[in-house]
Amino acid sequence: MATLDDLRRTADALPGNEERATTGGAAWFVRNKLYAWECHPWPSTPAEIRAILAAELVVGVKVGDRLDALALREMAPDVFLGATTTWGEPKVALRMAGIELDHLAELVTEAWRIQAPKYLRAELDEGVLSSPGRDPRAPGRVEERDDEETR
Repeated sequence: MATLDDLRRTADALPGNEERATTGGAAWFVRNKLYAWECHPWPSTPAEIRAILAAELVVGVKVGDRLDALALREMAPDVFLGATTTWGEPKVALRMAGIELDHLAELVTEAWRIQAPKYLRAELDEGVLSSPGRDPRAPGRVEERDDEETR
């Protein structure tokens, strides 16, 4: 089960990350642009989603476009929820109890990339690429190598 602390660890490793307390809970920004947030059961949220938000930890993240959000919801409908707000930006809400830690890290990092300016994305990529054994697609994840490949 993923927690907000797991999300924080990923976010804290991203350049320019800032966590803020908001009315709905914790939220993460890069250069004043929201990229991840703790979902709250607002009155405008559909009733079936509001019940889930009231009962368990759900986090929202920015995604590249609506098709990405749709694909995630179709891939794992028990983890990814439908719209939690009426604002139309591409986003997806995920149930923290059902997400794998590496997938959470990937989603948070991608959401950060969508909102981060080019110079911060370059800073992250340079740090990842300069670390031996690191996978440049997912900060914090170390590539597994076969012993014969490293000889």
